[in-house]
Parts: sequence; structure tokens; C-alpha cells
Amino acid sequence: MTRTLLIVHHTPSPATSEMFEAVLRGATDPEITGVDVVRRAALAATASDVLAADGLVLGTPANIGYMSGALKHFFDQVYYPVLDDAQGRPYGLYVHGNLGVEGAVKAVESIADGLGWRRAAAPVTVAGQPDKAALEACWELGATLAAGLME
Repeated sequence: MTRTLLIVHHTPSPATSEMFEAVLRGATDPEITGVDVVRRAALAATASDVLAADGLVLGTPANIGYMSGALKHFFDQVYYPVLDDAQGRPYGLYVHGNLGVEGAVKAVESIADGLGWRRAAAPVTVAGQPDKAALEACWELGATLAAGLME
């Protein structure tokens, strides 16, 4: 049985794009089998996408200390339609900011907790330009979430 990992991302900058690509490379590592990786822009992801997923990775820039409006829109659109049926989904998070990212992390974790999702890995947070270590952490995040879905 194939499992599905949904990556919901908002990648308006080169830095968030690099982080997304690293997460995607980790999630699609050839050693991970039986996991279909689906990627959706935050403004395009739907409740049906969440309900079809067995796990999620969420990616956002931190804008003025909060998650992007696009990721917030995603949560606003899916919250009640998935609330009862997506309990227990494992999720991971990556956040990029030029200043503080703590508010964005706290906001996403608060909503995910409200949905009954369980954090499967520590958030990857990057301030400034992602370096090699940050991109490796993003790769690890994607691989961890995908490998956790393998049977």
C-alpha cells in the first residue's frame, strides 16, 4: 500500500525555494519506498489533499514574526473540513526568516495541535541565507517524514 506525504509550501523567495527543494529531495530519496510525495503551493492545497495524505510537511517564510498569509489561508480553508478525519497525522515544519521565526513556529504548532496533528520532527528554522547545514536539516526533515510513513 502506497502512503502519501503532502508538502504544503509557500516559496516566495530564493531562500524558501532552496529549503523546499532540499525537503523534497529528502522526501523522494530512492531508499524511501512506498511513499508518494505530493507538493502543493499553500494557496492551492485543499482539504481533499490533506485528507488523502498520511503525513505533511509545512513550509513558510516568517513575515513580521508570523507564518505567511498563504499558509494561514491554507489553514483557514482546511481546518474545519479536516478536523475530525485528520487527527494524529504526523507533520514537520520548516521556516525561513530574516529576523525572528519563533512567532511563525508557535503559530503553526498551535494550529497543528488544534487539528490533532503530531509533530514528527523538530522544526527546521533558518534566519538569513540557508547554509549547507540548514539545507541538510531540510533534507533530513523531508526524509524523516517520508521514512516514517514507510510500511
